Amino acid sequence: MSAPPGAEVQAMFGEIAPQYDLLNRVLSFGIDRRWRRCAVRRLALAPGQRLLDLCCGTGDLGLAFACHGVCLTGADFSAPMLPIARAKAAKRSIDCGLVQADAQSLPFATSSFDAVSIAFGIRNVEQPSLALQECLRVLQPGGKLAILEFFRIRNRLWRGVFRFYFYQVLPRIARFTKAGKTGAYEYLPASVDGFANVDGFQSWLEEAGFIGIEDVPLSGGVACLLVARKPGAVEL
Repeated sequence: MSAPPGAEVQAMFGEIAPQYDLLNRVLSFGIDRRWRRCAVRRLALAPGQRLLDLCCGTGDLGLAFACHGVCLTGADFSAPMLPIARAKAAKRSIDCGLVQADAQSLPFATSSFDAVSIAFGIRNVEQPSLALQECLRVLQPGGKLAILEFFRIRNRLWRGVFRFYFYQVLPRIARFTKAGKTGAYEYLPASVDGFANVDGFQSWLEEAGFIGIEDVPLSGGVACLLVARKPGAVEL
């Protein structure tokens, strides 16, 4: 199932940009930092390698890579997210490129990057399959894609706990935040329920042309890290 029309999602994320980091902490009980560190370790990029952090938001994942010497480009379709990411980069004295861009039509040349990362953004893309094709295009042969995402949880017990939190606890928290007035707390749980499961998403990766797909459940399957590779002789 695709996301709602892009303009609607873009407007919503633009409104909640100042509270986006808080939203991530609340949604994940603060464990999202650990999940991002896992993605950094899994890709194990060398200093100087080129990373596109797509749907970069306020830059948390991309900057985690950049702290290890990776050459970072961040892209997001929500312009209000980018000044926050720039401020974070400046605070850490990190030089990076940050651009507004649609994941379905990237403004980068073919084979521009050694790796692409996406943290909790692919399900907000109107046509995820187009975004995956674009990721494949901009990767070098042998380059890797890492996707952190909330999928429908396989374990029934965990799924029940997660849904209770999303649908019963979050709305109460939302009353005290600006994000609660934008519909974000209603949209985000629904976007997980309406999105592909892990197996379905792996099929999308295969259809886009990726190989060597790895599925790494995180925190009992609450989140998932998917790593895939573009065919080619060069591997990271």
